[in-house]
Amino acid sequence: MTAAAYLLTVILLGFAAALMRLPPLVGYIAAGFVLGAAGLPTISWVSTVGDLGAALLLFSIGLDLEPRALSRRVVSGTAAITMLILIAVTSLVVGFLALVVGVGVGHMAGWGAALVVGFALASSSTIVIMKILEERDDGSAHYGRIAVGTSILQDTASIALLIFISGQTPSPWALLLVLLWPARYLAGWVLSHISHREMYTLFGIAVALLPGYELFEIVGLPGTLGSLVVGALLASHPSSTDLAESFRPVQELFLVAFFVSIGTAGLPGPGALIMGLALLALVPLRSAVYTGVLWAMRLRHRSAVLTGLAVGSYSELALVVAGVGVTQGMLGSEWLQALSLAVAGSFILASVVNKRPGRLVRLFSHALPDHAPDALHPTEAPVDLTGVEVVVFGMGRVGRSTYRRLVSQLPRHGENAPLPVLAVDSDTDKVQGLSALGINVIEGDATDTDFWLRLGAGEVRTAVLAMPEPGANLRVLDWIERHGFAGEVVAVARFDDEALEMHERGVDTVINVYQGVGTALADAVTVPRGPVNANAPAGR
Repeated sequence: MTAAAYLLTVILLGFAAALMRLPPLVGYIAAGFVLGAAGLPTISWVSTVGDLGAALLLFSIGLDLEPRALSRRVVSGTAAITMLILIAVTSLVVGFLALVVGVGVGHMAGWGAALVVGFALASSSTIVIMKILEERDDGSAHYGRIAVGTSILQDTASIALLIFISGQTPSPWALLLVLLWPARYLAGWVLSHISHREMYTLFGIAVALLPGYELFEIVGLPGTLGSLVVGALLASHPSSTDLAESFRPVQELFLVAFFVSIGTAGLPGPGALIMGLALLALVPLRSAVYTGVLWAMRLRHRSAVLTGLAVGSYSELALVVAGVGVTQGMLGSEWLQALSLAVAGSFILASVVNKRPGRLVRLFSHALPDHAPDALHPTEAPVDLTGVEVVVFGMGRVGRSTYRRLVSQLPRHGENAPLPVLAVDSDTDKVQGLSALGINVIEGDATDTDFWLRLGAGEVRTAVLAMPEPGANLRVLDWIERHGFAGEVVAVARFDDEALEMHERGVDTVINVYQGVGTALADAVTVPRGPVNANAPAGR
């Protein structure tokens, strides 16, 4: 009966949230509070399933992770600066209310404990950020990559704090985790030989939870960190995107249990309620801090504000850190209820605010000074299309060959006129290398709304879709159609069904890569006109 009560409550409140046009996770968190306040027995497997959902989500984040992206100044610098500011502000607020005013939240072992709470609350929830980006289809947007990268770096810092205050050092066996690096080749070989989608799902779950979550737990490290690391090790595999998509329905189902478990600590007492609401009041300040720092990093107003809104929520790791603090005698047990209220409330607030962020984007954009176009971050700067006739999306081997051929064929209108061909690629290192070779290339993701907002006036008459990843050209085609491009579209396809869909959607020319190679080989063969001497030696 208890399981039935849980299920019924979750369904009803999730449906109620949908009727009010709120994200479903608002209903799931509310269900957790209702179940906790009702005094129903706690179902242990709900928390376990929720942890597995978080592990799968972090594994999927790892599959889409570019380690180089975390080291970029706009990501690492934002993570460091915002974390320092938020630790200072949050620690002062918590310490003032608990140690000076005397809000009755229970025991707190001095300002050192306040600093621990401030550190735990300085990072943002990667799970909520990903949910927000998925709903907007902005996972590959520039601001989305900054938001996710920043939260991952901050969560890593929180994990280091967790290990420090727990007083437990990882097992010496943790050093053997370096063997995961060569083991990724074996996992990649297995993944390359999987042909059925259900095997993709089983493989993804097994890898995320066994060599990922469980192995890291055994050696004394957080299991969610292991899932993220193993996902990142497989990120370069050609089938990583298909792998992430295969277990998404299971991941979404497990995450329902995660959100429900957030609220099952029960309703807080008066002191914990005041502290939780005070921390919740800091959420707008958190967003403002991120927005200001990113504006200082020379991002456009829209990117800075959207990132600030996406990262406003507290991280669920704050509850884990608080739990360790209670175990170590730094905090009283009431602090878990106060932080549960703050974390759950920030999840709800972030979900509601990010549902329709347009008005807030306009409001904050007017409040921020403008950057000069030439002072913007390189990935945010406007793109001048004057004189450009052809844009090539994707600079893999096919894209580079296409670019060189077009440059040799299309005349320049004057000695100092711009090249008539522009290349676009989302890989920063590749763009820098190609630019050094004199290729007219810019960094950009054609599936990102911001990229299209950067484009200036021009007379582009042809778009060449030469993205190497399966399905990528179709996604770019979606955005080309959405932005009303009226010129010619030429696309490369790897598979017959992909080519057929492009033809049906009106693409002017579709070239199947493999058929094109076969045609070129056939054209290169010289067929003798006379009779062939079967006894002639080879090579003659």
